Amino acid sequence: MDDKGQHAVTDAFRMQVAYCEANSAPITARIVGAIGAVLAGDASNALLERVRRWQGAPLADAVPLRVAGGLHALHLAGGEPALDAMYRGMGGNDADIVADVILRREAELLPWLDGPPQTNEAGRSSNFIAAMLWLAQQGLAARFECFEIGSSAGINLMMDRYAYDLGGVKVGPQSPAMAFRPEWRGAPPPEREIEIVSLEGCDVAPVNLADPAQAQRLKAYIWPEHTIRFDRMDAAIRAACDKAPDLVGMNAADFAESRLSQPQETGVTRVLMHSIVWQYVPQDQQQRVTRAMEDAAARATPERPLAWVCVEANRETHVHELTVRHWPQGPEPRMLAVAHAHGAYLEWLPD
Repeated sequence: MDDKGQHAVTDAFRMQVAYCEANSAPITARIVGAIGAVLAGDASNALLERVRRWQGAPLADAVPLRVAGGLHALHLAGGEPALDAMYRGMGGNDADIVADVILRREAELLPWLDGPPQTNEAGRSSNFIAAMLWLAQQGLAARFECFEIGSSAGINLMMDRYAYDLGGVKVGPQSPAMAFRPEWRGAPPPEREIEIVSLEGCDVAPVNLADPAQAQRLKAYIWPEHTIRFDRMDAAIRAACDKAPDLVGMNAADFAESRLSQPQETGVTRVLMHSIVWQYVPQDQQQRVTRAMEDAAARATPERPLAWVCVEANRETHVHELTVRHWPQGPEPRMLAVAHAHGAYLEWLPD
């Protein structure tokens, strides 16, 4: 993940192709593969040279998805027939098509290199709800105060407005903004009554879903194969326009230190949560978040418990894992499920 240099750029594109293929995204894999082929060739402009000489770690920085996001934005806007054909799964010389677009539309594509992808996805909230059901079964308070880092547009900060059917266990309001019924593999999660007391999140570049331009940019990061995600995004936009999520512009470390140091209500479980974001958090901030959690864990009591819930990619297996730690008991990570990147399925692992 932290490799740098020209070989790391080549490896990043190769590994991103494998990752997309393993997560049912063949068109995105094709686009990323074509970009990689262009980089390996002789074509040159400011974008290609910036990628070839990437100063950071290209895989950790998700450079392949930055470029792919820009190309997808051009496709969504229309006007690139050859590129549009690729997104429809039609044939053609992929590298030539992508090279032509990158060379002609350099000015529009260059800004996509300036920041990591925004990978907000409402379907991942099923993981958080399943984890809360499990935590309640472990004896933690079933009322949850949730802090999310890397919230992007805050779509998961509205998860108390969504309904869930998790292997037959139903959670959520009667008239939800969205409803999720992921393919459930294995035994159902514990059936418990839970309550989400509050939801607050942060992002270094929060997205305002009420702004059409920002919402359209977020759509560009959706993998085109996963058409249901566009419907979910539209539903999230409507929900955010009705009532904006509680989202602040802060980095992960500052936010974690600030919120975890606040007084905690008796009978409420405090949760730090994140999904597909840890790789984008700089190492020094990861260390600060970890220390903030360790400090909070030392203060945790049965009346004021603490949990850390993560849905992150295992880059060796190309799958996502739902893991949980909780205090004052259970400090060791416990993998609860193998999860689809966008919530299509959960494979429940606890006995």
